[in-house]
Amino acid sequence: MKKTKLAAIGTSALLVTAFLAGCSSNNNANSGSPSGTASGSASASSASASDKPASGEQVKLTFWRNSGNDAENSAYDQLVKAFNESNPDIKVEMSPIPYSDYDAKLRTSIAANNPPDIMAIDAPNMASYAQSGALQPLTDYFKADGNLDDIPTGTIGAYTYKDNIYMAPLTESSIALFYNKKMFEAAGIPLPSKNPDEPMTWDQVREAAIKLSDAKKGIYGIDPAQGFGNAGSTAYFKYPIIWQFGGEIMDKDGTTSKGYLDMPETKKALQFFADLYNKDKVSALEYPPDPFPTGKLAMTVDGSWSLSYLAEKFPNFKLGEDWDIAPLPKGTKQAVANGSWSLAISSKSKNADAAWKFVNYVTGAESSKLYSSVTKDIPVRYSVAKQFPELNEYPKNVFVIQNQKYGRSRPITPIFPQMSDAVNKMFEEVTIGNRNVDTTIAEAIKKIDKAYADMPK
Repeated sequence: MKKTKLAAIGTSALLVTAFLAGCSSNNNANSGSPSGTASGSASASSASASDKPASGEQVKLTFWRNSGNDAENSAYDQLVKAFNESNPDIKVEMSPIPYSDYDAKLRTSIAANNPPDIMAIDAPNMASYAQSGALQPLTDYFKADGNLDDIPTGTIGAYTYKDNIYMAPLTESSIALFYNKKMFEAAGIPLPSKNPDEPMTWDQVREAAIKLSDAKKGIYGIDPAQGFGNAGSTAYFKYPIIWQFGGEIMDKDGTTSKGYLDMPETKKALQFFADLYNKDKVSALEYPPDPFPTGKLAMTVDGSWSLSYLAEKFPNFKLGEDWDIAPLPKGTKQAVANGSWSLAISSKSKNADAAWKFVNYVTGAESSKLYSSVTKDIPVRYSVAKQFPELNEYPKNVFVIQNQKYGRSRPITPIFPQMSDAVNKMFEEVTIGNRNVDTTIAEAIKKIDKAYADMPK
């Protein structure tokens, strides 16, 4: 989950679900195994005769992905080239597509029954594609040679729908508490622990924020969740607050919010969040540009991707001297959101085994190390993360360990965009509109449950 991509998630993902819901009336028809058998007992290496090319014929695979930054593009170029050179019987043809056009083009190709063999999909959108029957289940492939033990259980859960794994992850990102060290020291506030297992509580954060806020100077104590920009941002930044207070958003099957979003713990989290703005006055609806590095914001919840941004744009605002990082605060428990762009195989691919060979190559340990070396992203695999000294040292170890030990998938549901939009509005209405928590949550549940009921089955 890159910060530059958050703004587009809400609208594009909503279109994904609405479009894909009607693409297949035989949902999950291939849910048994990677070869499409109903029983799920086929081995990962098996394929029907029609799926295999003639002897000696080179298999050609199409691979679509959202075009990233220069480092991401370079890493993928290297991986595709290396795979093609070491597998002369397979030719992967990669098509980087501009992010703004990606979902629409992918949806169109699926509707025309001409999708790419391999495609990149963001974790929250996985269930809608899987529900429509557009994705090949990867469970048996993973069990055969995907080295599942090297991936945190909480991470693989973000790519699992109805007991099948549908995507192979490569990297992760995470969020933590960024705080102005000099402001803490000047106010006589004890500095937060650097131990990823010892976060401040939200009550402690609130108390510190009250002391650090100075309305006359335009200084606020805490931005708890990157504002109210869009539903995608809500899902990544605000859901952890609900979990940290012991609440939930939906049932484990992603079918309803009744009995979850209206839990007492969820209500407590929402009220606490709103009070930071309306009662305590330690958070603002709008901030000046870059408020944290310019001294207008004492604490902010931000992502691992911002480390390089702050170092580049504000070289005089030094990590370890002027500011520091602490694990994400907790209520009764620790929790962070996981799930990022990962690789899936089309259910229409005639060469699923060859496609898995490429996907497993790209997301395997050796390639993951190369990719993270180039992009500086956090690798998903335990074995790879251990090979980067900086990921095992403060401050980056905070992001890594949080993901590995406390990572949780956002609700796995084919109506994720509608659900996320409803929850985003719930936060807005309680915080910005000062609406009653119970009433607002009840309305959000009604919207979410109606969206699921209206989804073509």
